[in-house]
Amino acid sequence: MAEPFLQLSNLTKRFGEHVAVEGLTLSVPRASVLALLGPSGSGKTTTLRLLAGFDKPDRGTVTVDGQDVTAQSPAARRFGMVFQHYALFPHLTVGENVAFGLARRGTAEERRRRVEGMLSLVDLEGFADRQVSELSGGQQQRVAVARALAPEPRVLLLDEPLSNLDPSLRERTRRELRAALEKVGITTVLVTHEQEEAFALGDRVAVLRDGRLQQVGTAPDLYERPETLFVARFVGRASVLRGVMTADNRARLEGGVEWAVETGDRVAAGTPVAVVVRPEAVRFAETGVAGTVVGCRYVGARALFAVDVASGTVEVEASVRAAHVGDVVHVAAERALAFAEEAE
Repeated sequence: MAEPFLQLSNLTKRFGEHVAVEGLTLSVPRASVLALLGPSGSGKTTTLRLLAGFDKPDRGTVTVDGQDVTAQSPAARRFGMVFQHYALFPHLTVGENVAFGLARRGTAEERRRRVEGMLSLVDLEGFADRQVSELSGGQQQRVAVARALAPEPRVLLLDEPLSNLDPSLRERTRRELRAALEKVGITTVLVTHEQEEAFALGDRVAVLRDGRLQQVGTAPDLYERPETLFVARFVGRASVLRGVMTADNRARLEGGVEWAVETGDRVAAGTPVAVVVRPEAVRFAETGVAGTVVGCRYVGARALFAVDVASGTVEVEASVRAAHVGDVVHVAAERALAFAEEAE
């Protein structure tokens, strides 16, 4: 990985007895995007507030370009922030909103050119005199980004940047936001609970749980090589079956059928394990784990079949005509991961 521009070292924050963030260490290379992903209560927003300087850590440091900014005020850090609800000023025009952080910077003409440049960056040329109330949700989001970028911050922080948009707008706005971040080349940290958003916007994704880092990596890293049972279940679709490790990297499921499994660490024979399989890695077969099809959900030209087996329920992605609810079938795994049960 490239030399870190933004460094979080052993950040810890407690609110009374509640541990919001515990020993968090992360590195963000210059001009890259890190997405903080996790369920509610995982510590994502607290981490962003610690980065912004709104909260002070109980211990640990935040370093930017080699400078320790842990004790600095939010203003002194020169970070840009886009809040979940954008926080645009309704009584100001679009241009006045973007220029808000440029007060006393340069001449009026220089500020005007900067505003025009920022609006062009987010594909809103000619919108400077519009009222905020005239804009769509996606346009307001881009104005908020332009306002945050106008003062040339060292780091951009995004708090659930697309959560207020209708689903139909999110995909297009994701593309527009990603293009803007690439154009300006700014180091960015964003918070989201939507993995599709994290994968689309982040160069790397950090998965948090109960204030602790579970894993950080690219989308393929997290999906194909999860390091914990929590990451395996949280990222993408996954079925979890119970079994016991045998010899030669195999797990015996209830009913006696054994599947070849991959384990991150050596798991001793006889250890109870959670066996994780992705729907696209399971197929209907002549022999294998016996079960009954109890559900079917169409996903385009293919379907996700829910199959009840002795050790749990497994999802199978297959042709829509591959099976019907009520069929007795056998399933086999082309790839399965095993985690010692205490690993979650």
